[in-house]
Amino acid sequence: RIDQLSAGSWPRFLLHGNVSRWHLLFDAFPRYQILLCGPAGELIAAGHTVPLVWDGSPSDLPSTIDDVLLRAESDAERGRKPDSLSALAAMVDAGHRGCGLSGILVEEMRALARCLSCGSLIAPVRPTWKSRYPLAPFERYVDWERADGSPFDPWIRVHRRLGAVPLCVAPNTLTVEGSVGEWEEWTGMEFPETGPYIVPGALQPVSIDRERDLGRYEDPNLWMLHPIEPEP
Repeated sequence: RIDQLSAGSWPRFLLHGNVSRWHLLFDAFPRYQILLCGPAGELIAAGHTVPLVWDGSPSDLPSTIDDVLLRAESDAERGRKPDSLSALAAMVDAGHRGCGLSGILVEEMRALARCLSCGSLIAPVRPTWKSRYPLAPFERYVDWERADGSPFDPWIRVHRRLGAVPLCVAPNTLTVEGSVGEWEEWTGMEFPETGPYIVPGALQPVSIDRERDLGRYEDPNLWMLHPIEPEP
């Protein structure tokens, strides 16, 4: 059911990214996964997190999603006590979006971090509306504001409303590479010549190289920090 939720939450091509340790969420860190269920027990939302050690500086943040999982795995194997919780994903069933469940997932992640005596919840935030503006530089987009001064992007806005502050841009948290045929299958598009293409769901153009039969996409995120106050 989590796989079904995931398949309905992301552009199809993102499911083919270079993440080799996703199984650790369920094999090594099941207690750090958050599920929200409806009255009949149906899965309506899920949040993925892992515990790790972070020194509090932007330079010590993992570069990619797989690096987050590697750090968590390494810290656990070495017996290091985690001081931070890292979010990895927040997914809401299509029929339940617009009801505030994404904010509830973040609140539950914050509560889990507090319960574990972690001083930080860090999150590589994938801005919801960036795919509407794929040609805008990511570094500028994340600073866009509405007339009231709040963040332009709704997902960044949810985190800011809950107390998060931006740390730094992660220019490539996930890389997707595939043949031209695979990209055409994933997107339902055709790529007649070499060059950059705007693809639905992509935050920036996908690079297609027909001579090498290769398509490549790099998914940028914004690292944000939720400081966690200890329980009284």
